[in-house]
Amino acid sequence: MGQTYAAIDGSLERWLLDQHVFFIGTAPLAPEGMINVSPKGGAGMFAVLGPTGVAYLDVAGSGAETIAHIRENGRVVVMFCAFEGRPRIVRLHGVGRVHLPGDPTFAGLLPYFSQATVPAEGVRSIIEVDVQRIADSCGYSVPLMAFEGERPHRDLWIEKRLKQFGPEGVERYVRDKNVTSLDGLPAIDPDRL
Repeated sequence: MGQTYAAIDGSLERWLLDQHVFFIGTAPLAPEGMINVSPKGGAGMFAVLGPTGVAYLDVAGSGAETIAHIRENGRVVVMFCAFEGRPRIVRLHGVGRVHLPGDPTFAGLLPYFSQATVPAEGVRSIIEVDVQRIADSCGYSVPLMAFEGERPHRDLWIEKRLKQFGPEGVERYVRDKNVTSLDGLPAIDPDRL
């Protein structure tokens, strides 16, 4: 059934990039801390950096669990499911790093996302993952679902914030909502905005 891979080859890279949604799983070190799973997606939002490296654009949102957990312990898993075509699940386990706008590494990674349509003001960070384990499994229980298109809500929300509060509209939201995780772990340093 499932197998592990030493690296992301061309075939696996194409498959990963063809998926419309992926999921990020993280957890804090504290045993009573909340485990987090976040759906991600959108054209051009995920990139394969090399045989054992991936990254995705992290857009401003209501929580910052992934950022807080990665900053605390680095542990992350990226999971893809085939909702169309042959059944398959791929998990990329690794160590994550958070790159904020203004960081030299952020600027260096940004060209990988040239196909992304999200307004630049909405990008909160780039999450980079050094992949340590690549494994797939059958995915027989994952339902078949047809892709209808991208939702416009994210970009409309960003545009609304910009109209309402100017160029710092999204930054203001991040400062209000993303400084700590639900468990109180530090996420976005407001002094870095």
